[in-house]
Amino acid sequence: MNVHQDLSILQLIINASAVVQVVMTLLAAVSFMSWYYIFMKWFAVRQARSQTVDFERDFWSGGDLNTLYNSAVNDRHHAGSMERIFESGFREFAKLRGQRNLDPKDIIDGSRRAMRATYQREMDALESHLAFLASVGSVSPYVGLFGTVWGIMHAFRGLSNVGQATLASVAPGIAEALVATAIGLFAAIPAVLAYNRFSHDIDRQATRLESFMEEFSNILQRQMR
Repeated sequence: MNVHQDLSILQLIINASAVVQVVMTLLAAVSFMSWYYIFMKWFAVRQARSQTVDFERDFWSGGDLNTLYNSAVNDRHHAGSMERIFESGFREFAKLRGQRNLDPKDIIDGSRRAMRATYQREMDALESHLAFLASVGSVSPYVGLFGTVWGIMHAFRGLSNVGQATLASVAPGIAEALVATAIGLFAAIPAVLAYNRFSHDIDRQATRLESFMEEFSNILQRQMR
């Protein structure tokens, strides 16, 4: 027996049973998709953090709010989450302030509601595909284990027709089955690490945006006096 040929990873995948091959193919596809979302989410979170830093610097530099608002409106497609929250809050503030017989508290509450609605949309966009990564991280090992169990069952069923079972006869079947678990772990581990990292970064971004909404509401409230 040529051990290197029979027990190479490629040969194990080719010689695996049909069910195990389906499991391997499914896990490979899921792993590819998770890596795609990992890179996409990494760029999105990085860009959101950079845009937030830039807008905070402009906002707290003491510039005119009208100027900042016009800049946000004119460059809406390249604006970050915080800038869009500012735009929606200031637009609602200016619209309600122009109406007569409105209580200042109602104006501030309207501005806050507008900012909160934009905040929810921004967070929903940032959190997109995180559920997929969480599912891959939690389910992939079990799918791989299913392939392993099925492969081992298939290997032992094949031994029923062999007069004397040896390590050489049982090793390829067990190795084929274990490859499914290995692929499942390969898909799950990066997905879990990425999910935990992105969840932490998005939570920090959410805290930053919520703090800005409170501070901006206080600024608008002072302008009503």
